[in-house]
Amino acid sequence: MSGSALFETFTRAPLAFDHGEGTWLVTDKGERYLDFGGGVAVNSLGHSHPHLVSALTEQAAKVWHVSNLYEIPGQSRLGERLADATFADKVFFTNSGAEALECAIKTARRYHFVKGHPERFRIITFEGAFHGRTLATIAAGGQYKYLEGFGPKVEGFDQVGFDDIDAAEKAITSETAAILIEPVQGEGGIRPVPTQSLKRLRQLCEQHGLLLIFDEVQCGIGRTGKLFAHEWAGVTPDIMAVAKGIGGGFPMGACLATDEAAVGMTAGVHGTTFGGNPLAMAVGNAVLDVVLEDGFLEDVQRKALLLKQGLASVADEFPDIVEDIRGTGLMLGLKCAAPNTKVNMALRDQHLLAVPAGDNVLRLLPPLTVTDAEIHEALDRIRAGARGLADAIAAAAAK
Repeated sequence: MSGSALFETFTRAPLAFDHGEGTWLVTDKGERYLDFGGGVAVNSLGHSHPHLVSALTEQAAKVWHVSNLYEIPGQSRLGERLADATFADKVFFTNSGAEALECAIKTARRYHFVKGHPERFRIITFEGAFHGRTLATIAAGGQYKYLEGFGPKVEGFDQVGFDDIDAAEKAITSETAAILIEPVQGEGGIRPVPTQSLKRLRQLCEQHGLLLIFDEVQCGIGRTGKLFAHEWAGVTPDIMAVAKGIGGGFPMGACLATDEAAVGMTAGVHGTTFGGNPLAMAVGNAVLDVVLEDGFLEDVQRKALLLKQGLASVADEFPDIVEDIRGTGLMLGLKCAAPNTKVNMALRDQHLLAVPAGDNVLRLLPPLTVTDAEIHEALDRIRAGARGLADAIAAAAAK
């Protein structure tokens, strides 16, 4: 065997981190990086948060796994807390966002089946969406680069243009079961869906007997300054997929639904071996302990404004590097004028980590616990990176 034993499915940066401290990551060589990538919006409370570490280690000393053949008290508690804080009545715990979406898709299809309409299985989705990497979720996302080479596309997904609600309405047929949308697209380039569009989708679902599914895997758990992004629009779904930030770094996800939407999810129709295990539930409950504290989300909103205003200043100063600032809360994107890969490298040279996205956008997804001082430090590094890249582009053009 030559080279790595790992599948070569990732293009990895030549960095290996030894440990993390809040908003900082430290390499095996002792170099410190300001982490504004957050493990792609996963590390909602930063690295080595003491409450999460305590919850995990305490549970690890008791029991790790028992399976869903038995009662799991932490699962019941977290489910009740999520239901109390949201539109939902029922929760199914998973290991990942893709599994949460699979559960959401199955829940919607099963709903119509038990209502006597098995022909209603199709789901309308939107261009630029990313819902996961399983065969069903890549079909839902509809992006060719993820579908290519994996055989026939899973049947049952009809895609329309981003925020094209007229097209969504025209796509509704007697076989349509649901509409699936991210209130803020993450991988698609930090694109919030306008409030009026979400309201119209809710109306269409009511009018045609469809279920509305929100994918809040990336934009949920306080990322936008509300517990869930759809709260800004005052629109509630029937089903919602959650993951990433809910585990604060521990792999977990959840599918939330109303009693009505979950009517078909009865004993034996769906399952998971690891989902909702005691370790994950201990961490998930610990994340909610922090995020639901009085004033926490309001402080996220305040810090988000500080960061967004600073980024707008960078965009004004370096229009050939940063074209615009997108997003809401601490889910922000630099719409780049230069290639986002080059901007990402320039920031990494400044020891600041970010995450590329579609539409030539670079995502900034710092922990919700980021401090004002760290925001100012990040802005200094982003400005320095933009300046260095602008100078390099100017020098290349002069040759």
